Amino acid sequence: MTSRSVTSRSVTSRSVTSRIGCRDLRVSAHGRELLQVPELDVAAGEVLAVLGPNGAGKSTLLRALGHLGGLHRGGDVLLDGRPAGSRDLRSAVAAVLQRPILRHGTVAANAATGLQLRGVGRGEARRRSAPWLDALGVGHLATRPARTLSGGEAQRVAIARALAVSPRVLLLDEPFAGLDATTRADLLADLRVVLDGLDTATVLVTHDRDEAVALAGRTALLVAGRIRQLGATERVLDRPVDVDCARLVGFTNVLPPAVTGRPDVCVARPEHCSAVNGRPAGLRIPGTVRRVVPLGGGTRVDVDTAAGTLACLAPGSDAPPPGHAAVVTVADQHLRRVCEPAR
Repeated sequence: MTSRSVTSRSVTSRSVTSRIGCRDLRVSAHGRELLQVPELDVAAGEVLAVLGPNGAGKSTLLRALGHLGGLHRGGDVLLDGRPAGSRDLRSAVAAVLQRPILRHGTVAANAATGLQLRGVGRGEARRRSAPWLDALGVGHLATRPARTLSGGEAQRVAIARALAVSPRVLLLDEPFAGLDATTRADLLADLRVVLDGLDTATVLVTHDRDEAVALAGRTALLVAGRIRQLGATERVLDRPVDVDCARLVGFTNVLPPAVTGRPDVCVARPEHCSAVNGRPAGLRIPGTVRRVVPLGGGTRVDVDTAAGTLACLAPGSDAPPPGHAAVVTVADQHLRRVCEPAR
């Protein structure tokens, strides 16, 4: 199994009627190429998540698709299948950033801002934006000063403002990153309901795979400025094509053939690995416990092995102590075969 053939197949998208997309998109800065995307399409009504580590080029891709900011860019951005320039995209695209930008004034006034900037009168803009505040669960805050809102409330207002202009394309640049877990989960659930009823093409960039699961039908894995894998979210997160993609979606234990006795590199999630004494069934890798880390609802055990340090997660607090021998075990059904990426 070669990395070139797997990677080529992994980035071939299904046939979609493209609302927003690109061909031969390249972005560079200071003589260094930051992004190279030969082809990408997002359909009307679809949510695509772009998942990647810090510095992978996620926000650069979003800015390039929306012509947001002065990027040194090559290739074409497509809107409804046709090459589009800044003027075309300005009227078609709305964006929500990681930190909501709210002006002085009430929530209602802020929600209407996008429409007013597009030439809609003040009264009409407020009338048209009010239902979006209701849809995002903040309609009751319409008369409150926007600067007094919590982080979650402010982000709901920012999303309502973006949707009020009826964008053909919605770009979300890690808008949930600054929220606590409960607030984030509630907002994701509400936004999923709102987006399900629209024909807007939505692109979400994130480093959090839970957000991809919550919102996106398809997910692209972006590594070092290139889309390494693209497909249905469930499959991408469960069947990574190479080691980099595997680590990105949580398969952090990399097991070489010399350890597994299998012809290909295998990967496994920590939650599917156990550090035990005795002779359990499944793949067994002997080692020595490096450290034990309590995690509240469970325990992480790091074990030094011939494959490197492997992480194991277990419920409760029962774990071999540091310095003791242990066997890392993983059931065969939890192993995934991958290839080493081309360098």
